[in-house]
Amino acid sequence: MKWLPNSEAEAAAIISDATIKRASIEILGGGTKRAIGRPVTAGITLSSANLSGIVAYAPSEMVISAKSGTPLEDITAVLGANHQELAFDPMDHRGLLHSAGTPTIGAVAAANLSGPRRFVIGAARDALLGVRFINGQGEIIKNGGRVMKNVTGLDLVKLLAGSWGTLGFLTEVTFKVLPKAPTETTLVLLGLDDAAAIAALAWAMATHCEVIGAAHVPEFVNATLLNGQLKNEGATLLRLQGSAQSVPARLAFLQQHFAGRAHLVLDTETSRQLWQEIRDVKPFHADQRPVWRVSMAPSKGHEMVDVLRRHTGLAVYYDWQGGLIWLRMEDGADADLLRKTIAALGGGHATLIRANETTRASTPVFQPQTLALTALTARIKSAFDPAGIFNPGRMT
Repeated sequence: MKWLPNSEAEAAAIISDATIKRASIEILGGGTKRAIGRPVTAGITLSSANLSGIVAYAPSEMVISAKSGTPLEDITAVLGANHQELAFDPMDHRGLLHSAGTPTIGAVAAANLSGPRRFVIGAARDALLGVRFINGQGEIIKNGGRVMKNVTGLDLVKLLAGSWGTLGFLTEVTFKVLPKAPTETTLVLLGLDDAAAIAALAWAMATHCEVIGAAHVPEFVNATLLNGQLKNEGATLLRLQGSAQSVPARLAFLQQHFAGRAHLVLDTETSRQLWQEIRDVKPFHADQRPVWRVSMAPSKGHEMVDVLRRHTGLAVYYDWQGGLIWLRMEDGADADLLRKTIAALGGGHATLIRANETTRASTPVFQPQTLALTALTARIKSAFDPAGIFNPGRMT
């Protein structure tokens, strides 16, 4: 049964009734990320899609509040009209997951989404200022306005961000926003291998140039970006944003350092298109093979890839100065090999973002937690959702 409540009170009544009946609930926004995580079997589907609309927006204060089902594109349009944006640039999963629906602002918070600027700007969690949500007992809670039993002292905003609907049903979110840069460019260095590219990115990030995006796309992945405009070789990408006066000066400094290295310079429009394609993992849209999102030390990512290449086929590209690695596996999910390799190189996190339902049902989709963290997570879950009705099994 699918419910689309038209008010917060209606949603609370549905959840209260489900709690009494011990009926499990699958929580959705627009449903675009439904294929992430373990498959959820629930008697009720509860969607925030009808809880839509901007509640308050003060451009001068750079804060926006909206009901959780508000389409993300509506938020983007309103902010853009005032030359502002959600600087953490949340990813759109529809192309990668081959899903339909409309991304919502509540799902951005629930999944703690971010894009290529996350390693400088922060993720959704860092910009999320407040929430309204309904817990597993049907109680409406506003951040800061009420203390939940057994969770005194916890930051509810931070707990809800990235909880994937397992702790509560979000009804309203408040984000801080930032001015949108009027000018940007991307310096594209051509022909570097993975190790040399990561070293170049590290050097650039350590300068005064305020690089806001740092990625490396090997040759066989590069051909899928900008319809092949970046030439048929590896592309190492340095993104600059700012005023029309500062961007050219910073670009000239980088060009001087990399003098003699084949390169391209992208204009503002082309640069923005490129980074949107990197954000949305466009290189892996064309098929259904398993895709992993790996986060680890930037200096170790390419070493992990080298080890995996000896054992399995894969396609890869690097974001966040090498600290975020997108992997498309050729044959199966290879979870054990991947996670053992990451652990041997100092640790990190690997999340299976795309796979068929059978694979997701049998594979630890999210990074396995330590025993201590598992126990803490269980206590938090029990405090928010005592009956365990929300998205059962999704994150296990």
